[in-house]
Amino acid sequence: MPKIRRTRWLAATAVILAASLVWHFKLHALAYYWLSMQGSAPHWQSAGVWLPDYRVAVDGRVIEGIADNASGLTFNEQTGTLFATINKPPEIVELSRDGELLRRIALKGAADTEGISHIVDDLFVIADEYRHQLYFVRIGPEVDTVDVRTAPTLGLAVDLTRNLGLEGVSWDSVNRRLYVSKEKSPMRVLTVDGLETLVNGQRIDLQIGEWKPPRARTLFMRDLSSLTVHEQTGNVLLLSDETAVVVEYAPDGTPVSMLPMWRGLHGLSRGVPQAEGLAVGPDGALYVLSEPNLFYRFERRRPAPWAAPG
Repeated sequence: MPKIRRTRWLAATAVILAASLVWHFKLHALAYYWLSMQGSAPHWQSAGVWLPDYRVAVDGRVIEGIADNASGLTFNEQTGTLFATINKPPEIVELSRDGELLRRIALKGAADTEGISHIVDDLFVIADEYRHQLYFVRIGPEVDTVDVRTAPTLGLAVDLTRNLGLEGVSWDSVNRRLYVSKEKSPMRVLTVDGLETLVNGQRIDLQIGEWKPPRARTLFMRDLSSLTVHEQTGNVLLLSDETAVVVEYAPDGTPVSMLPMWRGLHGLSRGVPQAEGLAVGPDGALYVLSEPNLFYRFERRRPAPWAAPG
């Protein structure tokens, strides 16, 4: 191949690859919304989680004892530990804040557990992607087995697809509301109100709605692999595996900050692969669980006014 033709071919290939990367990661949308967030940055630096201020403190620690399929994640303020789901075979594990395996809990009757959220005391909710079910289970300090076949269950048969269903779940104790994320086709964040009437044996008054930004295009990730409601600020954090980013939204759906989980950013030695679980501790520490078995903890460089002592 002549030198000039070869040079043109290489240049064209580089342009195509660059365009493919931009499209795959939605870099054009990320850049646009990052710029749009800068106008309100002074306010959200104190009023929000403010993800740009985070740096990695535990960088991709392998969770010894877990070989594969780590997925959902939640922080239990009463125990000061994290609980995660393993989807195949179904299992629940308890982790320390440093990613050490503390306990394994067998999970019977579930098919594909992807999300978990602590509600209150020893009550948790687990999302089953394959069956489009939410299971409400008790996990006390001595529990080593949970059977969802005897647990209270809520089905959310929305946009039924076998492997693109319920991915994340988060309980908002301030507003007594459950948030549930659907992975894609389409991406959705559903809300469930009135669960306490069901649990307390009162007249059932369940209200299922959809949380979304005021303009649909502002949900600019490629998928939703997890979410968590940050109760101290009221903001919602969405995690995207395919875009490799955490995005913070105000309660009205306005994006306010983001944390790209790419190599070299926020102190990461390499990009976070297949991020599946997301949780925030009361001190503001941000936890990410990566399939198959990697654990990350990000910490704010400057303490937030809403954060409890570490």
